[in-house]
Amino acid sequence: MKINKNSKIFIAGHKGMVGSAIKKKLEQKGYKNIITIEKKKLNLIEQKKVFNYLQRIKPNLVILAAAKVGGIVANNSFKSQFIYENLQIQNNIIHGSFRSGVKNLIFLGSSCIYPKLSKQPIKEDYLLSGALEKTNDAYAIAKIAGIKMCENYNKSYGLNYRCLMPSNMYGPNDNYNLQNSHFFPALIRKIYEAKKFNKKKVVVWGSGKVLRELLYVEDLADAVVFFINKRIKQSFINIGSGKDQTIRWYSKFIMKQIGVKLKIVYDKSKPDGVPRKLLDIRLAKKYGWTYKTSLKEGLKKTLLDFKSGFRK
Repeated sequence: MKINKNSKIFIAGHKGMVGSAIKKKLEQKGYKNIITIEKKKLNLIEQKKVFNYLQRIKPNLVILAAAKVGGIVANNSFKSQFIYENLQIQNNIIHGSFRSGVKNLIFLGSSCIYPKLSKQPIKEDYLLSGALEKTNDAYAIAKIAGIKMCENYNKSYGLNYRCLMPSNMYGPNDNYNLQNSHFFPALIRKIYEAKKFNKKKVVVWGSGKVLRELLYVEDLADAVVFFINKRIKQSFINIGSGKDQTIRWYSKFIMKQIGVKLKIVYDKSKPDGVPRKLLDIRLAKKYGWTYKTSLKEGLKKTLLDFKSGFRK
């Protein structure tokens, strides 16, 4: 069944950075029947409740944006929670959707699914071709399980469950908690506060030499809407900007945009993680999708949001 502007679309995880961006994008595009539910009313870890809810609402499309996420130290420190909660959420939503007759689903993963020392840029074919990065292997394994679950449900039951794997994301409604956020929002907060409190230096975790690719969250939301009615042959597709820089470069870039010059002190007691993680985005381009937001424009919008009180 083709998804139209009146189709019932359930977004799991609508409060997070990704889910809220997808909801906003769908509304902008004129989709009128978007279904969401608060976590206090439905905890996605509770299987029976999730199954009953999906059976009751019977959506035409499910967008699975819900996940337990965090930065490198959080991923490494709370592996048991990351693997358990993400597997539970995925299993409940994917199998619950199948049980309820949902033919269309979009599962959002992460570029951390790929091997630590993968060839660059990383093609979709490189999945499971080598060992994972130890600091976030629990989260990565959960996401890989989600891909394989969708892949095999499609084969067994003739479904259209697609998986999109984005690079590191940033944007409005991000998490700026310095202990468990991703590197980019953490840099934004540290540099902004250094300027505000007249500090002379900023502490950056790791060596600053590792390379990371960034994607503005509204571009991922755009990709989700783009692929709603696409039938794809592959199990999953990379979604990214196809450009990467070092953490040191990003630090200096944020300083320039905020208007401050600080000494960078590298805390090498913190792990670097994967040395490089640049996605090969040719497959997405082949289907007709490409990112739109430059880093300068994306950071400008993100800073406005950060300053308006979204700091956590």
